[in-house]
Amino acid sequence: MHDMPGYDYHIDIPGTTIFDGKMAMKGYALNKMCYDFNKAENREGFKADEEGWMEKYGLNEGQKQAIRDRNVLGLISEGGNIYYLAKFAGIFGLSVQDVGGLQTGKSTDEFKEYLASQA
Repeated sequence: MHDMPGYDYHIDIPGTTIFDGKMAMKGYALNKMCYDFNKAENREGFKADEEGWMEKYGLNEGQKQAIRDRNVLGLISEGGNIYYLAKFAGIFGLSVQDVGGLQTGKSTDEFKEYLASQA
């Protein structure tokens, strides 16, 4: 995997977590849990017993703490795939614009203004 043409694994973009095979392995349990949130009953079950769900899926302590802190960027750094984490954003009451603001270091309103300026 490290010999993929055109991909530099030593790129350092401040604030950016590259989701590659290593991160996918790190976040497997977290992403599996998020995938299972496609079912409403699983989302409700998680809300009723977050600690039990995290234990059931075998999340590591960093992943658990990021969930407890409602830290979407922490979940990304713990191997979470943003597409799966969108389910958490909904559970946490965050919009896509809220998450975009977190990822860019902007407030939600600043991020919305930025999006509007790009239209």
